[in-house]
Amino acid sequence: MDTMDIRLFLIPLAVALGITVLLGPMVIPVLRRLKFGQSIREEGPQAHLKKAGTPTMGGVMFLTAIVLTAIPFSAALPFGNNIVENVINPDLFFLVFATLGYGILGFLDDYIKVVMKRNLGLTAKQKLLGQLFIGLVLFWVLLEVRVYHEGTIGYIFSVHIPGTGLEWHLNWLYLPLLLFIMIGTSNAVNLTDGLDGLVAGTAAIAYGAFAVIGWMQSNITVTIFSMAVVGSLLGFLVFNAHPAKVFMGDTGSLALGGGLAALSVITKTELLLPVIGAVFAAETLSVMLQVASFKLRGKRIFRMSPLHHHFELSGWSEWRVVTTFWFAGFIFALLGIYLEVFL
Repeated sequence: MDTMDIRLFLIPLAVALGITVLLGPMVIPVLRRLKFGQSIREEGPQAHLKKAGTPTMGGVMFLTAIVLTAIPFSAALPFGNNIVENVINPDLFFLVFATLGYGILGFLDDYIKVVMKRNLGLTAKQKLLGQLFIGLVLFWVLLEVRVYHEGTIGYIFSVHIPGTGLEWHLNWLYLPLLLFIMIGTSNAVNLTDGLDGLVAGTAAIAYGAFAVIGWMQSNITVTIFSMAVVGSLLGFLVFNAHPAKVFMGDTGSLALGGGLAALSVITKTELLLPVIGAVFAAETLSVMLQVASFKLRGKRIFRMSPLHHHFELSGWSEWRVVTTFWFAGFIFALLGIYLEVFL
């Protein structure tokens, strides 16, 4: 890796980290004054009740840092003939739209919870409709921008089988797959957001893996975007690590899930997403198994779902659960990189 390659990793990371750290002391007091405090579910772990009132919707901090870093740095790339073409290059537009689209949906959910005092936020149907709409727009972006302008419909609408060099051509069946990936990933990251620093750390690791994959694929846009997210999340951890001074809320968690799903689409690693994001997949699976077991057998498998609550109620400290999940996320991220790059 030469000096320029190192800069592609380090400079966007440092800039996004710095912006987030600078925003923290400005945004958190505003959230507190607006009384944008987190409400805690009574059926959750009792130890969490003391977190009630902690400012939420802090995802606006790192989303701002991502946009202010990824777009200017991508503008300098040799994609088009001028700076405007670079800023709206298809990959960057797809990644930013997916991240901000789901972020705005999460913001609406948080706003209803916090300001309108409806603890459940958007209804399940409203949230699903919003996620479907964003997914359909992203499919249109793939179809209109990537396919018709670049003539790559076979590549865009196919899925690579990890470790084989084979492709599964789906054609128009790629639409339901895209919707499943976008909705499933955004919800999975959202479910994982239950402990101080848990999502910020695991998401930073997953985005770091995509930065490496982007670099190996010579996709500089993916590398810059991913490292901007990593830097912004590391900056957010300054305020979100235990004990958290601010929570990201659905504003942040839905956005991070949307961005991860979009990265898997751009890098054609859709089937590796459950590996790179294994922590998010495990959290979602634990909820599904818990619900199915209770409905079919009247018994629970876990003390509480999602999975991180099970370990909490088993006597683990919050910090131990978070760091263990970080470590697991790191191991699976390395596995995902290995399967994509070395097989």
